[in-house]
Amino acid sequence: GKLNNSYVLASETCALDQVGAEFVRDVEPGEVVYINKDGLKSEIFCSPRRIKPAYCIFELIYFARPDSNLFGDNVHLFRKRLGVRLAKEFPVDADVVVAVPEGGNSAAMGYSEESGIPLDRGFIRNHYVGRTFIQPEQGSRHKKVELKLNAIAEVVKGKRVIVVDDSIVRGTTSKSRIKLLRKAGATEVHLRISCPPHSFPCRYGIDFQSKDELIAANHTIEEIMAFLKADSLGYLSSEGMLGCATSPRNHYCTACFSGNYPVSDKSVAKNKVKKEPVNKNKITV
Repeated sequence: GKLNNSYVLASETCALDQVGAEFVRDVEPGEVVYINKDGLKSEIFCSPRRIKPAYCIFELIYFARPDSNLFGDNVHLFRKRLGVRLAKEFPVDADVVVAVPEGGNSAAMGYSEESGIPLDRGFIRNHYVGRTFIQPEQGSRHKKVELKLNAIAEVVKGKRVIVVDDSIVRGTTSKSRIKLLRKAGATEVHLRISCPPHSFPCRYGIDFQSKDELIAANHTIEEIMAFLKADSLGYLSSEGMLGCATSPRNHYCTACFSGNYPVSDKSVAKNKVKKEPVNKNKITV
C-alpha cells in the first residue's frame, strides 16, 4: 500500500485501512519486493506461468480478519457463502442458529439466511483470551477454552440449536462448547463446520504438524460426533468450499483436507512432534 509518499506493507488489507493507506497490490507468490531510497523493485523467482499458485485456503476460512480482502475475495463475504452452502448440504430442523465467535460469525449469518432459521447470539466471548488451537500445549488449550466463552442460557434454553464454527482441528474446543450449550439448557445441539475435515498435517507453518493430533485423521464422522456429544455433525464438502472462492479451484492449497501437497515431501523439513496422551476413546486430548 501507499501512504502519502511512503510504502506500507502488511499481511492483511485491514491494516492498511486502519492507517489510511491506499491498497496497491498483493505481493505475488514467488516474488520478492525491495524498497529503498530509490523506490520499489520487484523480482520474481518462480514464474506463475510455470507453476500455479497454492494459496492457503485456511487463511480465508480461519486466520484472516473478516474486513480484509485476500486472494481476490472479501473474507467476510467468502465465509458467508460457506455458510449458505453448508445450509444446503446439511439442513436440519432447529429453532436457532448460533455462531462460535469470532470465526463462525460470517458463516452462521449465511447459514441462517439460507435456512430461514433465526440467528441469535448464543455465546459471549472473553476478548482477553486468545485463539485456542494455536496454543503450544494441550493443557493451555483446555484452560483457555474454559475461559474463552460463556453461553447465554436465555437464548438457547429449551431450544434445538445449530452451532456454526469454522473448523475442528483436535476436538478440544468443540466438545467444551457443546457442553456449555447443554449446561445452558439446549435440548439439541447440531454442529455445522464451514470447511472439510482436517485429516492431514500442515507442513507449511500452521500448528497441526502431526496426524496424531487431528481428530478427523483417525476417526469417522460418527465417532467424532459421539466424542463431541453432538446430535448431528456436518462438515462442508471440499467441492462446496472451493465453489465459494473467486480464484480458480486449482490455485489453492487444500493439503490439510485432501493430503495433496503442492510441494513434495523432500522439499519440506518435518518437525518432530511429541505425541500427546489419548483418552479412553483413543482420541487425543
